[in-house]
Amino acid sequence: MRTILRPIMCSLLVATITAPARASNPADSVIAIVGATVIDGNGGPPLRDAVVLITGRHITTVGARADVKIPKGAKVVLATGQYLVPGFIDTNVHVSLYSRLESLARYEDRFTDIAVEGAQLQLKFGVTTVRDSYGMLKPLLEAREKIDRGEVPGSRLFVAGNIVGWGGPFSLTFTGTPPVNLSLYQEQMNDAVAAGAGEELMGMTPAQLRVAINKYLDKGVDFVKYGGTSHAFYPAMLAFSEEAQKALVEEVHKRGKVAETHATSPEGLRLAIEAGVDLVQHPEMTDAPIPPDIISTMVKRGVVCSMLANNITGKPWSDLIKRLKTRTDSIKAADSTRAAAALDTLRSSVDSAIAMLTRERPARARTGAEVSRDSTIERTIIKRHNAEALIKAGCIVTSSTDNYRGEAPEFERAPKTEYNFPGIGTLLSIEGLVELGMTPAQAIVAATKNGAIALKMTDRFGTIEPGRLADLVLLTADPLADIHNIRKQAMVMKEGAVVDVRKLPLKPIFYRPVPKPPV
Repeated sequence: MRTILRPIMCSLLVATITAPARASNPADSVIAIVGATVIDGNGGPPLRDAVVLITGRHITTVGARADVKIPKGAKVVLATGQYLVPGFIDTNVHVSLYSRLESLARYEDRFTDIAVEGAQLQLKFGVTTVRDSYGMLKPLLEAREKIDRGEVPGSRLFVAGNIVGWGGPFSLTFTGTPPVNLSLYQEQMNDAVAAGAGEELMGMTPAQLRVAINKYLDKGVDFVKYGGTSHAFYPAMLAFSEEAQKALVEEVHKRGKVAETHATSPEGLRLAIEAGVDLVQHPEMTDAPIPPDIISTMVKRGVVCSMLANNITGKPWSDLIKRLKTRTDSIKAADSTRAAAALDTLRSSVDSAIAMLTRERPARARTGAEVSRDSTIERTIIKRHNAEALIKAGCIVTSSTDNYRGEAPEFERAPKTEYNFPGIGTLLSIEGLVELGMTPAQAIVAATKNGAIALKMTDRFGTIEPGRLADLVLLTADPLADIHNIRKQAMVMKEGAVVDVRKLPLKPIFYRPVPKPPV
């Protein structure tokens, strides 16, 4: 794990989270961050040599140094030459343990602690708010409440629990596992994750589904994500009818909650959008290019696109280019010109590369199964193509990662990839948005204000404005000049309290070794 943070140099030590109990600014205590360039998350020009006043948990004043009077007795943080951005928001994480049988069995008494650990690792890297869109509901609710009460530090946690309409980790809809020959423990874990909103909902009429989704909302979830299609296998099967989806979304909206979907086929995506969803998780991950009319509708309706840029940019993308080169190098000499042209096309535009890379000339026609097995690279290209198209069209895009631990460290065969790691994965996702076509300013908006839009909470956080919670990240270099400078963090603040990132996570369980502390 690369070291990406540096300690803050300030004139006065500010309240710091050093123990499980909440360390917050007293309600009448004032902190003044003086001299930084403020990048407020709204996308406008930065405010140089600014003063940000924080009273208690909230921002009270933002202005030029010449225009703001610093109250007598305020704690002053000198930040000249540094850059202040809102705390980052990841709109798709998975901090609970839910998938691997041996890990579930060994750590059954630590489920809540593992969820807290994930939230603390997010906070360690300046991610002050996360949306957990799939996991075991009970420990997620417990972790959320412990953080909200100030018993432990951690990113602000919003949870969905199950993906409505899917079974648990050992089910047909989630992993393709038939419901036969399961152990009692596997069945119990399926029930714990499904939380009464599993595969049985697919067989309900719209009227019955309305009742079922309200019972699920009563469990305390913050938003609802439903399976518009099956999970991560090809082909993606439709899960709910158009009428059923509309009924589900309507009931969620009646309760003032966000309704979102997982849909990995173009038609699955279309049905969900027509049903009125507010957000689509990883919309770029369809098995075929998204038709322009669907993208246009998403823009017009303001559908939020929670994008996994960390999986299709940076190292994952450069690794795919290497795989493509190996693949094209194996083509017959007679096809060398086409192979080279395909690689050049891919580097400049993915639009035509898909077809060019699949026109090999085997001795016989490939079977449908062979085409499916050989299409991994092509599907990744499609994802990147979709992501670029959604951004270019002007969709509301947020930063997300789908990060989860999965296997306990003692059971894994290889270390977890960095781009799926809590915290650092989010920063890589933000950087990836620039690689996909955003400006650095747009990527920061995506990772801050747009994340608050995804939660319908722009009045609470996501920007540096009076009245917002003081979730802030102080950087030692300009992220508008180079988005990679979001890694150069001098200070992380949540709700007016400086976070001692060196101590997080407080109780390492699943993430061993712990990421290196700030230097």
